[in-house]
Amino acid sequence: MTNLTGTGHRPCARGVLEVFTAFLKLGLTSFGGPVAHLGYFRTEFVERRRWLDDRAYSDLVALCQFLPGPASSQVGMALGLGRAGWLGLIAAWTGFTLPSAIALILFAYGMTGHAGLAQSGWVQGLKIVAVAIVAQAVWGMAQTLCPDRSRRTLAVLAALLTLALPDILGQMAAIAVAGFAGWWGLKITRAFSTSAPVYPVSRKLGMVALLLLIALLVALPLMTIVTGSPVVTLVDGVYRAGALVFGGGHVVLPLLQTAVVSTGFVSEADFLAGYGAAQAVPGPLFTFAAFLGTVADGVQSGWAGGFVLLGAIFLPAMLLLIAALPFWQALRHRAGIQSAMAGINAGVVGILLSALYDPVWTSAIHSKADFGLALAAFALLVLARFPPALVVLLTGAAGWMLG
Repeated sequence: MTNLTGTGHRPCARGVLEVFTAFLKLGLTSFGGPVAHLGYFRTEFVERRRWLDDRAYSDLVALCQFLPGPASSQVGMALGLGRAGWLGLIAAWTGFTLPSAIALILFAYGMTGHAGLAQSGWVQGLKIVAVAIVAQAVWGMAQTLCPDRSRRTLAVLAALLTLALPDILGQMAAIAVAGFAGWWGLKITRAFSTSAPVYPVSRKLGMVALLLLIALLVALPLMTIVTGSPVVTLVDGVYRAGALVFGGGHVVLPLLQTAVVSTGFVSEADFLAGYGAAQAVPGPLFTFAAFLGTVADGVQSGWAGGFVLLGAIFLPAMLLLIAALPFWQALRHRAGIQSAMAGINAGVVGILLSALYDPVWTSAIHSKADFGLALAAFALLVLARFPPALVVLLTGAAGWMLG
């Protein structure tokens, strides 16, 4: 299994291009929201490309679940950073984010007549394939991360807890409970993965990133008061939404609505139309900010405004990841942390199992035909081992024909 690029390695242009093309493919085909994205990532980078193994991948997922911001995008940034250094981080984020951002900017310019796109048959097919992708991820990760009765029990308890508390608090509680149970009850020493990434981030750089994050949280509101600039006001609201939201995805919508609708930059009708369009494109839902920046009334609008707000909402996620990685790498080597991580990884499987039902299953499976199509997609992925991108295209086409 190939190691990711570690500290002291200078990434070559070929490595950066490899990262970009891999994430561009995912940015064009990864439908279904953040949980489904983690399933796509696992299939692509753990199973197919073997950049890292399940243990290292689940450790990274667990870290990003703890951080504010879009967890799947942060996992992607870290994978790019570990594979090809800082240019790899940028390449991963660009490849995964730009397809949906550009699509939403174009929609903002002139495709408002297609407001019913989110209800079309092919989009329904893309929702259905997300069921198969997440089911495959749960199946594969459970085999690796829940090898005994204790960890399988923790996974079930985590799933029940997140079903009972269906929000980010439930997910955080499940991870905390699973981690404590692992630390207290498992008492195991895990063998480190031979493909565990080594990120080129020092503790000093991590502290600089954290201070910059906090400085912007303080400075942007002050600049808004002093300048009264609509651009700064808009950037401030969107930056805070990206910095303070746990859970990512749909959880950020109320904060964005406060930042752009309550302040009068975007109408309620445009906000809802853009949200509908955001459901019909692949990639992270945070790219909804690109639509909002394009339609916003103010000094900075159009495509430039779209890219400004796109950067504003993702910058906190990148700074938080850089701040956390060096300390995470040191902590995860301790025996107690290893036992806790074994429990947390089992909890992550439980959270994915819960999410497989709600929201992935509940938003996609409405009939026997939907279930049959999801089952066929799962068989193509697991039994026939078709490439995920091909399964996405086939299921989308099947959904269009059924529609």
